[in-house]
Amino acid sequence: MKTRRLFREDVYMKEAAATVTAVERKDGKTFVTLDQTVFFPTGGGQSCDVGMMDSLKVVDVFEENDFIVHRVEGDEECLNKLQIGDSVEISIDWAHRFDNMQRHCGEHIMSGIFYELYGGVNRGFHMGDDYMTIDISLEEKPEFDKITWEMAKEVELRTNMVIWQNLPVITRHFDTREEAENLPLRKALAFDKDITIVCVGSVDNPADCVACCGTHPATAGQVGMVKIYKVETNKGMFRIYFEAGERAFRQYQQRFDVLTTLENRLSAGFSDLMDKYEAQQEKVKDTKNRLYHLTKAVVKKEAEEIKKEICPAYVRKYDILSINDILDIGKALQGAIPTIVFLVHNPSNTVLMFSDSFDCGKLVKENASIYNGKGGGGKQSARAIFGKEEYVDTFIDLIEKHLR
Repeated sequence: MKTRRLFREDVYMKEAAATVTAVERKDGKTFVTLDQTVFFPTGGGQSCDVGMMDSLKVVDVFEENDFIVHRVEGDEECLNKLQIGDSVEISIDWAHRFDNMQRHCGEHIMSGIFYELYGGVNRGFHMGDDYMTIDISLEEKPEFDKITWEMAKEVELRTNMVIWQNLPVITRHFDTREEAENLPLRKALAFDKDITIVCVGSVDNPADCVACCGTHPATAGQVGMVKIYKVETNKGMFRIYFEAGERAFRQYQQRFDVLTTLENRLSAGFSDLMDKYEAQQEKVKDTKNRLYHLTKAVVKKEAEEIKKEICPAYVRKYDILSINDILDIGKALQGAIPTIVFLVHNPSNTVLMFSDSFDCGKLVKENASIYNGKGGGGKQSARAIFGKEEYVDTFIDLIEKHLR
């Protein structure tokens, strides 16, 4: 006898008594089938319910033929005692269930609005941990060939208007396709029997009406809110990133907190925040430009000074200039190096070597490891990086003696 699905009869039922009809232990995991269950199995783009079976945790629920199978975890003694015919108390994690109900129903309403306004057909649905997505294919209204951000905002508004109206959400179950097709469906049925139709609003003028096996609240108002985050093209369709319910509200809070922090840091209000931000960006751009030219001037001056005093195994150390700046100095010295030049980046204990006549890369490869250094490079330039400052001078001294 197939599992009785109590969540179909009352989506708000949180707990029940049930009888074990099968127990299977496979690959160290325990699977239990019951005569009836309040646990919704994974399906229709929605994750399964989780909760408890007596003292055991229900961590996964899935459908297998006409049965619903529960994977349970917990005390080994309790797991081993489970037998066919046992009576158990089952209860779902209601917060998890209601979260799924809010999100799934929000997706239904929004998909219905995309279809109504732009002839967009939902061809894919995913409920992720951080957001949900739907893939909308523009098929029914040829005058629309893309979904703009303005179009998405209109859908968002219309979706929330349906939520604010607190329209009834009615779930109907049908044995045959013929019975179900009497309803104003926005998408053709993909199966012939055991069909569940979810309708938001009246059958005469629904906000949405589509086949779905998921769990949904009794009224649209319980969805709370829907927020669209992004629209992007995907395989000839348009992927909509969004969230619904408490998740949407909490993300709104987090983003508003970030916005408020920016306003405070820029001494701006909401109305002039972007102006203040753009002005700040212009200052940053100007500062970067000035720094670029000042650095180039310093690099040029350093190279000129080194050329005046350069000698065999020349060493110069830097605390402020970056490694890239020092590399530019070394490049400017090429053709004027009698033996080898060591330019040291003090903050990172990095020795940058330059030479017109010796193989710098080979010298690093053969000697840096002696002092637990690492690095590499080419013939004209290379670098060696050390974990301790004292190894820098020791390494330089070693190379100088090696080249005498």
